[in-house]
Amino acid sequence: MAVLNKIRQRSVFLIAIIALALFAFVLADVLKNGGFSTQKSQRVLGTVNDEDIEQQEFAKLVETQTARYGNNITNTQAVNAAWEQEVRRIILDEQYEELGISIEQDRINDLLKEALQNDPNFQNANGVFSEQKLKEYIATLKSTNPTMYQQWVAYEQQLANNEQQQIYFDLVKAGLNTSFKEGQMAYEMENNLRDLEYVQVPYTSIKDEDVTVSKDEISAYIKEHANEFQTDAARNIRYVKFSEDPTLGDEDAVKAELAELLKSRVEYTAATKTNDTVAGLSNTTNPEEFVNEYSDIRYVDTYLFKNELPKDATDELWSLDEGSVYGPYKDNGFYKISKVVSVTQIPDSVQSSHILLTYQGLQNAGAQTRTKAQAKKLADSLEGVIKSNPSKMAELAKEFSADGSKEKGGDLGYTTKGRFVKPFNDFVFDGSTGDVGVVESQFGYHVIRIDDQKNKQRAIKVATVAKEIEPSQETINEVFNTTTKFQMAVSENKNEFDEIAKKDNYTVRPVNSIKALDETLPGQGSQRDIIRWAFDEERSTGDVERFNVDGGYLVVQLTKKTEKGLLPVDEASPRVTPVLRNQKKAEQIKNNISGKDLSAIASANSVSVQTSPGVNLKNPTLAGSGTEPKVVGVAFGLEKGEVSAPIEGNRGVYVVKVTEITSARELDNYASFAIQKVNADRATVNMRVVQALKDAATIEDKRSNFY
Repeated sequence: MAVLNKIRQRSVFLIAIIALALFAFVLADVLKNGGFSTQKSQRVLGTVNDEDIEQQEFAKLVETQTARYGNNITNTQAVNAAWEQEVRRIILDEQYEELGISIEQDRINDLLKEALQNDPNFQNANGVFSEQKLKEYIATLKSTNPTMYQQWVAYEQQLANNEQQQIYFDLVKAGLNTSFKEGQMAYEMENNLRDLEYVQVPYTSIKDEDVTVSKDEISAYIKEHANEFQTDAARNIRYVKFSEDPTLGDEDAVKAELAELLKSRVEYTAATKTNDTVAGLSNTTNPEEFVNEYSDIRYVDTYLFKNELPKDATDELWSLDEGSVYGPYKDNGFYKISKVVSVTQIPDSVQSSHILLTYQGLQNAGAQTRTKAQAKKLADSLEGVIKSNPSKMAELAKEFSADGSKEKGGDLGYTTKGRFVKPFNDFVFDGSTGDVGVVESQFGYHVIRIDDQKNKQRAIKVATVAKEIEPSQETINEVFNTTTKFQMAVSENKNEFDEIAKKDNYTVRPVNSIKALDETLPGQGSQRDIIRWAFDEERSTGDVERFNVDGGYLVVQLTKKTEKGLLPVDEASPRVTPVLRNQKKAEQIKNNISGKDLSAIASANSVSVQTSPGVNLKNPTLAGSGTEPKVVGVAFGLEKGEVSAPIEGNRGVYVVKVTEITSARELDNYASFAIQKVNADRATVNMRVVQALKDAATIEDKRSNFY
């Protein structure tokens, strides 16, 4: 009781202590996350010039991209496309507002008229565009179909956006002009020529190991050329893959299971409490039902030529008689047993003609109004006419057929097996020349005539039970245990990932310079979860994680983190070292060159004097040395017969002599060259302006936190 009384006496003090503790806990979390966050800030996926892009609205743009391209685009590609679209919209909208470019309803109406004037739905009886019909159409949509009305509103908005964009870029293009003097300069850059003699002392004349480049020099070069060495955040990882591959024991088990299916067996039936004999593949009377019950691949009801049989069992299967079985045999990741169901003679190619009759409800029906029953009745009627008079096929096809063959009188030419839909294929290959009949497919009713069949030969119909060779549960468990042991070992000894892997003969695969929005890992396909893990703010170098992937596991270690900014020295070194090394070599080479006699310089440096006629500034290339703009630029500043000082080029140090100067012929007018230049400049305006606006914008990209 005494203790309780003391607690009561100090209750206010205790409450204050608890409150302070809670506040400190919350404050620590706020500071950890960079300040107080609102629910809205957690929904913001990015910011462009202070305009937020919210995740919920952005998700709709991603859905639109996915719907547009279907299976031809991955989720990450859809996200990137939506991001580029939204950034472009924001930066251009700012320009429209600043310049006062707006599209009012009157102009939208004009744009609608231009776009829809040839649409019969919006024309009057005289075939002229009717604004009244357009208004009635929009009013009907608004009152009866809100979804389509919103699509219409979006369509109008798109027309307005396109018009704004066109006006903006036209204004920019209007400001791009080229004077006749610039046209003359362009002409002369191409037509003023120099014939040159030169000596090139290549950088390779000095061994790389004789020139030292320090890390400090590389660092200084990077800072001096900071714009060239900006990099996005990147991560390096390494991983070991543990595959759930079937063992030889697993293969043998699948093989044995299939072998049992060949013969009859006795099974206990709980419903009847009796032992019943179940037929095997060798003596089943219904091979299709048997295959569909026991096989991982459904029964295929078609005749096969020899070259269509499984490659590793072709001869064995082809030699079987009707009713004979073969297997188990291995084929393309499966074990199989097969039974020859039927043997026949079929042609290898067939010429046929047809009339296609569609009806309401089919995807290819177009404006067809007949019902399915009416189409069937018409097909039967046409069949009767053609059977009585086969020559009527061409005439009737032109009148009734719904596909392109009608222009050829229904003639489909010669075709090989499997090119038509199955009902059509079966009719023309199983029938005989001259047969006429009606078959139904997903395209409608076909009235078919077999015109010719070539090269009849043996074909067999095969019932095949296939079982995929998969790892057993025991194998799967063993792989999981092995993976877990390795994961635990490298998690406890993070600096020994390679050593531990080599000890157990595991292959370590490094992946470097992964970007935050990358989607795939080399050889592993889409692995977005791993990339997001590597870029998690709480991730540290050396962290290890196990990931489930198709067919097994990856044990991944983060080996390096590179944050956005200047490229680190070790990563920039492969680019910078050759540049600095060549600069040092150039100084050594220049110090060894003296005088103006090209032959003497060449002899002293164990090279030869080379010639390069017809050099111009537009294409600054030296014959025998490649593109050397700095060298050509110096040459154009020399007089005839003049020799240059040593010039530091791309591939070595040069000394150049001008042997001939050919000046461009003067023209009366350089307008055509001015026009060519301005057209070339205007052709790239859209792309260059958008890129310039993006470069000037303040963009915060948090996509990787959401996708």
